[in-house]
Amino acid sequence: MRVALILSSHHFSFLTLIFFSSFPYTHQRIHTYSFLLCYFYKFKINIEMKNNNFARKGGKMEEFQAVHKLPHGDSPYVKAKYAQLIDKDAEAAIVLFWKAINAGDRVDSALKDMAVVMKQQDRGEEAIEAIKSFRFLCSKQAQESLDNVLIDLYKSCGKLEEQIELLKEKLRMIYQGEAFNGKPTKTARSHGKKFQVTIKQETTRILGNLGWAYMQQMNYGAAEIVYHKAQDIDPDANKACNLCLCLIRQVKCKDARDVLEGVLTGKLSGSEDPKTMARVEELSLELKHLETAKSAYVPVEAGLEYAFIEGLDKMVNQWAPFRSRRLPIFEEIFPQRDQLAC
Repeated sequence: MRVALILSSHHFSFLTLIFFSSFPYTHQRIHTYSFLLCYFYKFKINIEMKNNNFARKGGKMEEFQAVHKLPHGDSPYVKAKYAQLIDKDAEAAIVLFWKAINAGDRVDSALKDMAVVMKQQDRGEEAIEAIKSFRFLCSKQAQESLDNVLIDLYKSCGKLEEQIELLKEKLRMIYQGEAFNGKPTKTARSHGKKFQVTIKQETTRILGNLGWAYMQQMNYGAAEIVYHKAQDIDPDANKACNLCLCLIRQVKCKDARDVLEGVLTGKLSGSEDPKTMARVEELSLELKHLETAKSAYVPVEAGLEYAFIEGLDKMVNQWAPFRSRRLPIFEEIFPQRDQLAC
C-alpha cells in the first residue's frame, strides 16, 4: 500500500500530461480529469490513514494514540482529530467536527474541540455562536467545560461584560452546590496529566479571572475586593501581584507596598518563580515612581460588586454539595440590579 501511494504521488503529474496529450480539449475531458483528480485525492487520504494504522501495529498503536490523543475508530470525530493533530489542517478539522456534531458523534468533545480550533484560527466569534447554539446537544457533565471554553473566548474577543457575567454565574453555581456535579472535587487535566481540583481552588481561580476582567474595565474598586477575597481563600504570589497592581492604579501606595512585601519575603506560593520575581521588580519600580509623583486619582466605586463578594466567606465554610441553596446576599443583589436596569 505504501508503494502504491508513492508511485501515485510521484507519477500523477506525468500521467496527467499523457492524459491531456491523448485526448482533445473538450468539456468531457475536463469533467473526466476532475473526476480522476478527486478520486486520486480520496485514494491518497485513505492510503495515508491505512499506512499510519500499519505503522502503529506491532505494539506501537497505544503509544501513538497516547502521544497524539487520538481515539479509536473511523467516525467523523476520529477523522476530525486526525486532521487536527496529525495533518495540522485546521480548516478540514473544523468541517469534520461539524459533521461529527450533526451526526451525534461524541458531541461533547466535538463542540469543545471545534471551538478551540476556531479560536486558534482567529474565528472566536464563530466559536462563541457555535457553543451557544449547540450546547443543548451536550450532556450536563459537559456544560462546565464548555463554560470554561466560553470564558476564554470572551476574554480573547474582548467581551468583558459577557465574561464577567459568566464568571459570576459560575460562582453562583458553587454557592448553590451545583459545581462539580455536586462533588467536592473534580478531575482536571493539564499537559496530559490528571489532578484533583477542590472547590476552594476552583473558587479562587474564578475570582482571579473575575478580578482581571474588572481590571480591564478599569473598575479597580471591584477588582480590589475580588482579589482580596481570592487571597483570603487561597493566597499565592500571582494574585498578590495582580492585587498590588490594582492598588497602584488607585494610588494606594502603602497597601500596595504591604502586598509586595508579602511576595518578597517568600511567604506566598510561587514567590520564587522567575517570572514572578521579574514582575515584582517591575511593580516595585512603578510603585517607587508613583510614591514620588503622587498623581491624583478618583477611585471607582465598587457598587454592587462588594455585596456580591460578601457571601464568599459563608460559601467557603458552609458549602453543601447535596442540597441546593441560595445565599441571602443573592436575593438582595437581583432586585437591586432590576431597579438599576429600569
